Amino acid sequence: MTFGEQPAYLRVASDLREKIANGSLPPHTRLPSQARIREEYGVSDTVALEARKVLMAEGLVEGRSGSGTYVRERPVPRAVARSGYRPATGATPFRQEQAAEGARGTWEANSEQEEAGRETAARLGIEPGDRVMRTRYVYRDGGEAMMIATSWEPLAVTGRTPVMLPEEGPLGGCGVVERMAAIDVVVDNVVEEVGARPGLAEELLVLGGVPGHVVLAVERTFYASGRAVETADLVVPADRYRLSYHLPVR
Repeated sequence: MTFGEQPAYLRVASDLREKIANGSLPPHTRLPSQARIREEYGVSDTVALEARKVLMAEGLVEGRSGSGTYVRERPVPRAVARSGYRPATGATPFRQEQAAEGARGTWEANSEQEEAGRETAARLGIEPGDRVMRTRYVYRDGGEAMMIATSWEPLAVTGRTPVMLPEEGPLGGCGVVERMAAIDVVVDNVVEEVGARPGLAEELLVLGGVPGHVVLAVERTFYASGRAVETADLVVPADRYRLSYHLPVR
């Protein structure tokens, strides 16, 4: 199957990408200058610039102020557990991982009541303006931010109960399934939609990275008999982590 000849800037980017992959341009090496690319490949300044932009958008190179563009260290992606399995402890997948010997994970959380916006209300099946508990999380591995998340729970379900604050009380830190079970709400389904997109500036400020770096975005919603009881957005740097699903077979 023929897709036609690639534009010149993509051909240049492809050749430079191959040199990065095979070690001809190892990490921390300065990328050939725009003038050097123009001369070596016989292309215009515009083509050379666009080729460099492609590599930067892919996260293969990074600009250093006043110094130039350099090949980035390529980390070996680590797994972030997404699991349908819940042991007797009721721990979330992240906490299950951190229970392992040598794990260095920590997390921070902050909960506040707010009125549901239009999108959050649609995901929870409630009316805009209804009260929800919003909790923001930052998960770290060895001190490095590796995932951020924001969850919303309708206070019509959890309000004035021991599990109203996800990280406090007798079940603080337990998973949604276990917390809801404590107030006689039986979670029987969870939907996760996974996509990739450029990270928002405020996300990359926490997670590290430069504008254009790609993140994995997970939209998760827990249901009890068809009623949404929690929805959340999870954001993970795509160049450093991958999502690992462990699902039971029935």
